[in-house]
Amino acid sequence: MTTDTPTGERPVQIFQVSTLYGAATVAAAIDAGLYGAPDEARRLLLLSHNAEIPETALRLETMTGYARIAARFDGVLDWNETIHPYHPAAWAPRPEETPLWQRVLRTAWDLGTARVELIVESIQVNPAKALGACFSESSVEVYADGLMSYGPTRTDIAQSLACRIRRLLHLDLVPGLTPMLLTEYGTPSELVPDAAFRAVLAEIAADAGDDPAVAAAVAAEPTALLLGQYLAALGLLTAEEEEELHVRMLHGAAALGHTSIVFKPHPTAPAGYSTALREAAEEAGVRLTVLDVPLLAETFYERCDLRLVVGCFSTAMLTAAVYYGVPVARVGTAELLERLTPFENSNRIPLTVVDHLVPDLEDGEEPAVPGPAPDSLSPLVRAVSYCMRHKAHPGMRAETEAYLAAHYDDPGVAHHFGTVRLTQLGLLCGTPAPAPAPVSAPAPVEPPRPRRGLVRGRR
Repeated sequence: MTTDTPTGERPVQIFQVSTLYGAATVAAAIDAGLYGAPDEARRLLLLSHNAEIPETALRLETMTGYARIAARFDGVLDWNETIHPYHPAAWAPRPEETPLWQRVLRTAWDLGTARVELIVESIQVNPAKALGACFSESSVEVYADGLMSYGPTRTDIAQSLACRIRRLLHLDLVPGLTPMLLTEYGTPSELVPDAAFRAVLAEIAADAGDDPAVAAAVAAEPTALLLGQYLAALGLLTAEEEEELHVRMLHGAAALGHTSIVFKPHPTAPAGYSTALREAAEEAGVRLTVLDVPLLAETFYERCDLRLVVGCFSTAMLTAAVYYGVPVARVGTAELLERLTPFENSNRIPLTVVDHLVPDLEDGEEPAVPGPAPDSLSPLVRAVSYCMRHKAHPGMRAETEAYLAAHYDDPGVAHHFGTVRLTQLGLLCGTPAPAPAPVSAPAPVEPPRPRRGLVRGRR
């Protein structure tokens, strides 16, 4: 619990967000009392726009429901504006400049001398790392707004930052599955209560009541929703392949008898993405409504009686199942698992979870609400996590070896690993374990040169 600083100033809690889903997560945590009473600290919402070209991307402030989220805070800050002209994903202060930058930020954000607590997303990268460096004495908490929390920490974190991380907050998207994120640093995890998050989603959905596009989509009485992720932007698919993926989703839903379908494209996807889908819907005799408005897919769950949500590995699929009881189905996960590079790509665990839990729409499996994690999921996730970041979790090698020995030949297991990675790690039968990295000898120290007098004219 926060307490006043010796000067009498209330502590300042800075919540850094880049997505509305993440903002909804921290709003639910605040409503659930996970950050104390409202008057115990001054709360500031720090927005960061991390798109490749932030100036042309959809801004968080324009999304439906944002104003309701922002109302929980004492003020709103803009990270992009603060560090302009630098890009938020690339900029970080030099170590020797961090005291200066803290003074700059305290002045710009009117923080005074108050103690600062940081609540950030994606601690492995900027802007979270940059904030942690600027406020080098501040405690840090991390919140996870998706399935990546179940995977290993993407990169090593400096000990000076890792030792300040107090906890990981996450949604219970896969009940019974424990997050791997930050476990190598001994960071405990804590759940954001389901009821609090569902209440925030309902609040956001109320803001969409007057949106004509939403009203038109609801009036179409759809029974299925297709989720776009814009995987081409991540380099996971080409634009043509992603268009085909959406068509496959539609064909699968139509084959189950759904005649009114809504497609929710990713907010940053190009407008042409829905053209091929419209043509496919017309050929299949399906009524297609494209919901191309700046709102969360979860907003639509609140306003429509859906019987199916289809996606690739979107977090919104699990949200539909866990918080709304809507059956879900997947398309294309196996192909993505095979081509995902590098192996430690942080999308691998979301793909693994969805591939293992969610029925395959194209294999004739019945869409379903997955429910609690089966006993087979956690060992699979841990084994994949070890193969992704084996140096961070050396103690998991024995259990990974045992899992592969017992289950590698089971249906639906081998494609999560691949022979190349297993060979590199010596985890294939008959392959020797990798030799430890040689310890290089320290470089010889050059003796100091004798000092000379100053040369006239030089400084």
